[in-house]
Amino acid sequence: MKTDFWRNKKIIVTGGAGFLGSYVVDKLRKRGCQDIFIPRKREYDLTKESDIERLYNDFKADIVIHLAAVVGGIGANQENPGRYLYDNLVMGAMLMEYARRSEIKKFVALGTICAYPKFTPVPFKEEDIWNGYPEETNAPYGLAKKMMLAQSQAYRQQYGFNSIFLLPVNLYGPKDNFDPRSSHVIPALIKKCVDAINQGDEEIVVWGTGKATREFFYVEDCAEGIILATERYNKSDPVNLGAGMEITIRDLVDLIVKLTGFKGQITWDTTKPDGQPRRRLDVSKAEAEFGFKARMDFEEGLKRTIEWYKNSVTG
Repeated sequence: MKTDFWRNKKIIVTGGAGFLGSYVVDKLRKRGCQDIFIPRKREYDLTKESDIERLYNDFKADIVIHLAAVVGGIGANQENPGRYLYDNLVMGAMLMEYARRSEIKKFVALGTICAYPKFTPVPFKEEDIWNGYPEETNAPYGLAKKMMLAQSQAYRQQYGFNSIFLLPVNLYGPKDNFDPRSSHVIPALIKKCVDAINQGDEEIVVWGTGKATREFFYVEDCAEGIILATERYNKSDPVNLGAGMEITIRDLVDLIVKLTGFKGQITWDTTKPDGQPRRRLDVSKAEAEFGFKARMDFEEGLKRTIEWYKNSVTG
């Protein structure tokens, strides 16, 4: 689907080689965008001011889509609170500041669902984002990302700088991160089930009580939401990106067990944290402001993710 919006535009996509970024870049190319630059960490360390300045000098962009993040699941967040706060904070702050200095026409900042307060009423509405402290296990990461919202609004007010701030919920899909040290819940569960089947194990251990709920958002849907927001949305008010669904972790485990064919026992390690008690977004604003609505059926998305992982293991 080509639109005139992308014609002759130069785009920097930080994190463009990552999980979400690869889908965003693919959709940009399908829309006719020819000039996309993906800064690689070995060449541009986005936590270093000199590297960011050099990036904007090397590639004269019209739009920056900032997807890069230092991120992981609950365990990784507990082990790296300082690093996750610092790296994400300085990346966002300096990328936006130097984008402003370089007269970038639009800056698209990706926040995180972890920025919401721990006890946000469900469904999460964008206006609730400042009404409390985030869930403790990932608060440093969530707060670092949320600072881009404050920066975005301040820069629009003072400089007329066009930046937007999007809040995607938990992503999943083919090409996800399946590293058990840093993966999120869906890839972690798929890996446990498929590996247990392949190794003949009769038990898998799952963190928490299973009572917490989550909303899951297919990565290709998220990429489409980001593209539509870049094309059509020009305000600094935050916008949720999600599917508007909710499932308990216990029901999620049951579904992944069924879809992978694991027949063994599930043991719940209740000494491990559940994380935020509930998560489901109000996704009406994205549809009203830039016409985005998620399309992927959850069970179908899981099947595709499981199939991809199985192929990557055997491949």
